[in-house]
Amino acid sequence: MANIVVTGVDGSETATRAAQRAAEVAVAFQASLHIVSAYGPGEQRQLADGEGGRMVISLQDEAEGFVAEAAERVRAEISNLEVTTSVVNDTPADALVSEAERLDALLIVVGNKRVQGPTRILGSIARSVAANASCDIYVANTRPA
Repeated sequence: MANIVVTGVDGSETATRAAQRAAEVAVAFQASLHIVSAYGPGEQRQLADGEGGRMVISLQDEAEGFVAEAAERVRAEISNLEVTTSVVNDTPADALVSEAERLDALLIVVGNKRVQGPTRILGSIARSVAANASCDIYVANTRPA
């Protein structure tokens, strides 16, 4: 098993908090950090081009921006941490699991973004990762302090 911690980002503040916690955990385990962002198969956005037309943007470009920004932020805060990134055409949970398996990761860190109410123990991504991961998972508290 490689000494790698995997986490995912989607541009949200909660994902940023989870990535920060993942970086702290990686330092504690003397591991490297791998940040992944997922975009769904065939996902695109259509935007007005200002001239009455529409232009289509692949969400792959957006996902690449998310991982680049997260990696830059982590590197600025923890200069001696090795950080790698990837962008995967898949659902967020499946992307985290597949990247962790590909890298033979030690741990996946997910946030508790959508955890609300006493009957919900884990959010949908965390629940799916927990059900399918071949390594340990850590659910980070990503609620604002």
